Amino acid sequence: MSRPALGRTMSPDEYVDAMAEAAARDESISRVLREILSLDGAVRSSMLDLVAAHLRVHTAAGDVLDCIDMLKREAIAQRLGERLAARTPAPGGPATPPPV
Repeated sequence: MSRPALGRTMSPDEYVDAMAEAAARDESISRVLREILSLDGAVRSSMLDLVAAHLRVHTAAGDVLDCIDMLKREAIAQRLGERLAARTPAPGGPATPPPV
């Protein structure tokens, strides 16, 4: 994905693309996003407010805070969830640890 020009606001689709690409590159990001997206919308929004407040204290980059805001939107969460589900291995596949 090409990056938007400096100072230009990304569209919701560009945020979904960026988050899906990050998840594709790093399975830990994918797992966290799937957990976040599995929450009820109101719970997800409240939880993300807490995360954003914590990150603001640590001067997180603006684009990270923008992604957090986008994840609160139901339409964004649904599209991203669909994108992640499309690339999630089936249970019992190579990414599933063996039973203990």
